[in-house]
Parts: sequence; structure tokens; C-alpha cells
Amino acid sequence: MNIHEYQAKQLFEKFGVASPRGIVASTAEEAGKAAREIGGPGLVVKAQVHAGGRGKGTFKNGFKGGVHVVDTPEQAEEIAGQMLGQTLVTHQTGPEGKLVSKVLIAKAVDITKEYYFAILFDRVSSNHAIIASTEGGMNIEEVAEKTPEKITKEFINPALGLQPYQCRKVAASLGLQGPLANQAVKLFSALWNLYLKADCSLVEINPLAITTDGQVVALDAKFNFDDNALYRQKDVTAMRDTTEEDPREVAASEFGLNYIGLDGNIACLVNGAGLAMSTMDIIKFHGGEPANFLDVGGGATKEQVTAAFKIILGDPKVEGILVNIFGGIMDCDIIANGIIAAAKEVSLTIPLVVRLEGNNVEAGKATLAASGLKITSASDLTDAAQKIVAAVKAA
Repeated sequence: MNIHEYQAKQLFEKFGVASPRGIVASTAEEAGKAAREIGGPGLVVKAQVHAGGRGKGTFKNGFKGGVHVVDTPEQAEEIAGQMLGQTLVTHQTGPEGKLVSKVLIAKAVDITKEYYFAILFDRVSSNHAIIASTEGGMNIEEVAEKTPEKITKEFINPALGLQPYQCRKVAASLGLQGPLANQAVKLFSALWNLYLKADCSLVEINPLAITTDGQVVALDAKFNFDDNALYRQKDVTAMRDTTEEDPREVAASEFGLNYIGLDGNIACLVNGAGLAMSTMDIIKFHGGEPANFLDVGGGATKEQVTAAFKIILGDPKVEGILVNIFGGIMDCDIIANGIIAAAKEVSLTIPLVVRLEGNNVEAGKATLAASGLKITSASDLTDAAQKIVAAVKAA
């Protein structure tokens, strides 16, 4: 789950992370009011969408840029009016762009130096890690490729947590000394506290800035959260903006399904993430293109299978469906009944190949065979992939 920049500022305030003040606005009038409250000159108006490259983006109404510096409330109101209700296109949104429904009004700061700082979970070492660089405001992957010596990596033992000496070590690696180092240490500790208590998998500050008046502040932030921990993060969950997400993924989450849309034309319905990945791979291997990742989990119900079919068919590119079920906890006959009910309810007309294996598989295959529906049975995964690819190409 991702959050907007204004929501990141709310978390900064809650956990004591130094950052310029900002107020979110949903209308041009609210933007003007927020600008008067913060006080100018030197205000930034930022479009709030889940995408990078906003400053260089273009709105479909022709207005240039999703980030503007203004000096008066009147200018803030005018700029906000050009952004709100309009679609912003950046290099990360794709040509379809994203609708701007909110803007952030924040105090602009004069910067003398920009840094990069992030806390994330490092799966290779099974530790948390700090990634810091003197090259702020840039893509960290580009820095890693061209000048890796400018990146500092400090591992954090999960049992011990971030230690004060590690904060000082990172600050020193950035060349910060005296009062600046003290401020940085305090900010790093606050970010670690936020990262840990909000169940984050990533907190990225880019840039971390030094201002002309000697302040260390977090200017822009990207957050990722551990989806498996959201049940205990009610405040964070309330920040979810479903309008920024694929409607199919939102619908899938409501039924406890894991769905990610892709660009192909063969839909997959599988139980288990690893099996789903293998199914996508073998479709590709035999000349097809997977249209989605869809994991119904280990105990899918008839209702979930029906919902999965509806979500799949919501993609106009889908020309065939491959169901691949390995019944461990799951009963193959229950899945077979769910497939039949779903096919009837959605009046399925495209090719459907089903591979069942495992718990109560013979009953499941018998149920499918007796359904009277045009369902192609497969003996194994290779057979299933070959059959669905051939069926789609012949259609």
C-alpha cells in the first residue's frame, strides 16, 4: 500500500520527523486558505498522485508541471485550480495519467545541499538497512550504477534496533558535523521509530535537505507498508486511496484475492503465489502471454472463485482462462463447483482450460465432466499451458 505526500507529512508530524509544514486542499479555495495560513512568500503547490516525476509532468488540459512555486495565496489558488480535477501524465503514470483530486500547499525552503536517505528491509541479509547517499534528489538506482562509492549501507539488527552510534556513523558518511550531525541523528532515530511502529517495508526520503538557515529536514517521502501487518495499522489503512489503484486489484482485495493485472491475453486463476508464478512462466514458455497474477489462496470458496472470474473478465484483453489448482487444504471438488457456477453466472464464451491435482481430484474432474459446459481438462501443467495457448490462437 502506498500513501500520498500529504499523508506522509501527517506521519512525520506524529513521529517527530522534521519537515516543512504542509496543508492538503481539495479545492482551489481551500488551497488559497491554506496558503494564507502557512504564510508566504515561498510556497509550493504539489499535485497529489501516486507517481514520481510530477514536476516535469503535463496535464491533459495542457497545463505544465505538477509542482509550482508561488508567492501569494492568489497564485496558489490559481495554480491549484489548474490542477484539481485534471489528469496529470508523468513518466511513471503512463499515457493514461492520474486524476488529481488533492494538492499539497507547503512552505518552500532554500536548500544548500540534498541527500538521499532510506530505511528498508533487506531480504538478502534478513536485516533492516539504512541506505544513504550524498547524491540526493536523484534516482538511487542511477547513483548505485554510476557512483556506488557515494552510497552508504548500514545494517540494523532486528533484535537490537537502530543504535545511536549507527546514526552518528551514517551522518558522518554524509559529511555532516556539529549541529547538523546532531539534527540528523535525531531525524534518523525518529524515522526508525516511524518505520518500526507503522510496520513499513520502506521509508525513502529523497531529498533529505540542509536549508540555508541550518536545518536538516525531510522534504519528500515514499512509504511502503507490510500488507500482512495492516490489520493492526488502522490509521495507516484509513489512508488508502483506492482511486489511485487498479479497480480490479481493489475488487480482488475485497474478496481476499491477490490480483495484479498484466498486459497479456491468457488469464490465470491459481492457488498459491509460487504456483501462480510457475503458471505464468509456463504460459510464456509455450508462446502465450499471461494477463494477470491471481492467487485465490489455500482455502478459496465458491464465492471467491466466482468473484475471481468476474475480475478476470473485467479485462477486455483476456481471450482465454487457465485454472491451475493443486488441492492440499483445498478440495478440488469445491473448486470444480465454483468454476461451473462462475462460468454459468458470467456466461463464459472464451476458452477455459482447467488443471486439477491433489485433494479429492477425481471427484473434481467428474464434476467438471458432468457439467455440460465447454471446459477443457488438462492432465498436468504443461498440457494445460499448451492447450490454452493453442485454444486462444485458434479462436
